[in-house]
Amino acid sequence: MLELEHGFRVVDCHAYLDHDEMAVTTYGRDTGPDQLERECHQAGIVRAAVSPSPHAETTGYLRANNAVARLSVDRPFLAFARLNGQLDATGGAIATMRNMRATRENYHTRPGDVEQYAYDDRFHGFVLDPAVDGLPDEEVRDELAAVDLPVIVYCRDSFSPRAAEGELIGEGFPVILAGFGGYPMDRGRMAESLDLLDAYDRLYLDSWAVRSRELLERGLLEYPDRILFGSGTPQVHPNVAIMEILTLDVSEDAMNKVFNKNPTRLIPGFAPQ
Repeated sequence: MLELEHGFRVVDCHAYLDHDEMAVTTYGRDTGPDQLERECHQAGIVRAAVSPSPHAETTGYLRANNAVARLSVDRPFLAFARLNGQLDATGGAIATMRNMRATRENYHTRPGDVEQYAYDDRFHGFVLDPAVDGLPDEEVRDELAAVDLPVIVYCRDSFSPRAAEGELIGEGFPVILAGFGGYPMDRGRMAESLDLLDAYDRLYLDSWAVRSRELLERGLLEYPDRILFGSGTPQVHPNVAIMEILTLDVSEDAMNKVFNKNPTRLIPGFAPQ
């Protein structure tokens, strides 16, 4: 694809970096770090936050996180560590009973893991998908508050933005709800996430997979400092994700904020080197 020309400095807070046999067979992704770097360059993205895709529950994410960190060296990528947990985040009586008996296995994230990720200068934040990977226990969440790095959180049918509010938002660390807390055309959850911005100063939303012009424009107009650009590449080509912002009826200043100022203020690694 031809290079996309625009006048903005763009950083991307939502991308995946998987390049192994499992990623290819499970997700159909044969996008290695070199190709991902080329596609970001074509789109005018100067830096991108990358994390592993979901893995099998009993595998854990230690090796995948370390691989992402290793592949990010000397490339315009910021590694984010994906975390998991032993708690059922879906809510309800059954989940409550499961959590009463839940124990942390050796493949679950421990507080020491969070501390190590935060202080070895390789990772710039974390990713949580509680409906898929489970919810970390209170000790791990306390350590997330102690290291105070941004945490990207996925919301799904079984883990809504309101559920994230009860477990993660307002717990002492900045939270970025992926895709406005929803998925394409899931307007209800996306609107719910926008409403939460009024109550929490350290809550942010990224633009991944938000196909509604109305919701994107509302977010950029009503909450200009709380919306971040996220492409979701390689699921979505970064050129496509950027064009979804460039075609909005908002000012250049609003676009500059979502593309650069907001994510750079939250994630210092995005700053020009």
